[in-house]
Amino acid sequence: MTSQAPATKPGNETVIVFALSLAAMVVSMMQTLVVPILGLIQRDLGTSSANVSWVTTATLLSAAVFTPLLGRFGDQHGKKKTLVGVLVVMVAGSVLAAVTHSLLWLIVGRVLQGAATAIFPLALSVLREEVRPAKLPGAMAMVSGTLAFGSGLALVATGLLTSGDNPDYRSAFWLATGLAALALLAVAFLVPATKETTGGRTDVLGALSLAATLVLLLLPITQGHEWGWSSARTLGCFAGAVVMAALWTLVENKVREPLVDMKMFVHGPVLFANLAGLLVGFGSFALFIGVSYLVQMPSRIAGYGFDATVLRASVEYLLPSTLVSLLAAPIGGRLVRAKGPRLVLLLASVVGTAGFAWIALDHKHGFSVIAAGMLVGAGISFGYAAMPAVIVGSVPHHQTGIANGINSISRSTGSAIGSAMITTVLASKSIEHLPPGAPKLPAESQFSLTFVIAGIAFALVSVVAALGLRRIHTLRTVAVAGSAPAADAEKTAA
Repeated sequence: MTSQAPATKPGNETVIVFALSLAAMVVSMMQTLVVPILGLIQRDLGTSSANVSWVTTATLLSAAVFTPLLGRFGDQHGKKKTLVGVLVVMVAGSVLAAVTHSLLWLIVGRVLQGAATAIFPLALSVLREEVRPAKLPGAMAMVSGTLAFGSGLALVATGLLTSGDNPDYRSAFWLATGLAALALLAVAFLVPATKETTGGRTDVLGALSLAATLVLLLLPITQGHEWGWSSARTLGCFAGAVVMAALWTLVENKVREPLVDMKMFVHGPVLFANLAGLLVGFGSFALFIGVSYLVQMPSRIAGYGFDATVLRASVEYLLPSTLVSLLAAPIGGRLVRAKGPRLVLLLASVVGTAGFAWIALDHKHGFSVIAAGMLVGAGISFGYAAMPAVIVGSVPHHQTGIANGINSISRSTGSAIGSAMITTVLASKSIEHLPPGAPKLPAESQFSLTFVIAGIAFALVSVVAALGLRRIHTLRTVAVAGSAPAADAEKTAA
């Protein structure tokens, strides 16, 4: 299938990219928005740490269920209509989270916010349709770069809003409401209606089996520390995920109009891009959460750390990496167009690995923590710029939404694994000799181990790029012809 070149005027392309970047930034903020305020939520709602952890888990599970389904729905029935509908749901979820005083309804609000993760693959589908081929890599990189920026910005904004003597966690959700409403208006008025739709039936059985697979996989990853990694619930969920994955594969190979074309799913470049997404997502959460915990350690008691408040941790130590990730996005786009996504992924791996190696070796000096975080931030942004380019260059036009949706899930899964890894590693070894009454604190070596593991994850991205994307060079050959997939045009299978 080959589509015609975009008919959008060049001057309107910038406006479209701005609107979609804003929407992608807002949805990425939903993932990390609550991380600094889980303690406040637990205290204000009078619940346990196990219960409050569902505030993050619910969003992740919702994203896993709705992202592929809505990505495919947008391809079939209209991307703009789906984008607007999803943004309305996100506004509703944000308002609910801001006004409720019930943990149950807060979790419901977070489920609605998580559904908005589908905005990212939908945005990339719109770009593929509306932006000229020569500008497409840069546009995709800009929208993708806002993911890393939004994740860091949420931590910074939450730190600012909850500083002071009487912090209120609901202020973070009111911020989310305002930004979601702004993104809704931008998309509604600035993004043109979809010109092409594929139509067809929704693969309900495939959607349900995929949703069950992802829920059974992600649930033990996020709750394993509370349940116990060798508990019956954890092992049972992992076993169930394997069974449901087999059932999903069977369903998709049998139905006439599958949710996911399995040939596309296992196609070399797409498969390796998803693996890269898993690794980059893992590294991004290891940076945000690891640095946040590290700098808040009480130095007089622990012998390390910077005694930082949540506000100081956000503004002084995390904001620089967030800004670098935004600045690196257009650079990544230009590099993708000039050198191809494979080399940009290799660069992301080198830069990210160097940053984690630096902070693993020296996290006693503030400069090292900040500078190393900036390197990792650039690596994350380059990785996010390259992965959509690989996918867009490897799948037919009508599969752009679902393919990028699966890639988005791979990054979310990596983030969940990163969060679980940090929690487990930091809890596995504590400082032995603490003053009476002092809280239990992780040994400094556990932070070093956390950053080493994250560095290894980024190093593996270069292995993925070198072995799995050998024939991917540049989008030019794909873009010039419109949307004919590189998989057909260049035989890009690894």
